Amino acid sequence: MMATTVDLFASALHFHPDGDVRAVERQMTSSGSGAWQIATFHVETDADVHADYWEMHPEAEEAVCCLAGGIRLYFRPDRPGGAEDMVRLQAGTAAIVPRGRWHRLELEAPSDLMSITLRHGTRLEKRTDAH
Repeated sequence: MMATTVDLFASALHFHPDGDVRAVERQMTSSGSGAWQIATFHVETDADVHADYWEMHPEAEEAVCCLAGGIRLYFRPDRPGGAEDMVRLQAGTAAIVPRGRWHRLELEAPSDLMSITLRHGTRLEKRTDAH
């Protein structure tokens, strides 16, 4: 098998339980394949990271990696009226989002991001508190 190059900003990599790795179209919700997805994004605005949506992965943790730029990672409060927790990520840093924890991103600057998770069961929910 010949090694091929993959544009990580145009495709995602799926790591399958049987050991296969495939370049595929990025998916924000479940693929049903059982594969872990590594996806890399160049983002310019909050709209590029869907800042007006909460996201949750029920079947796995997620590594959110800031490769360049800077972002804020917010966690939805555990109870109504509670404050959001926030983690600031600068270039070269990552945070682990716990399985089943609702989260969202906002940009501090145009950024290059990488997400690593099992997308099966991923849910998106529109923020009702968005400004």
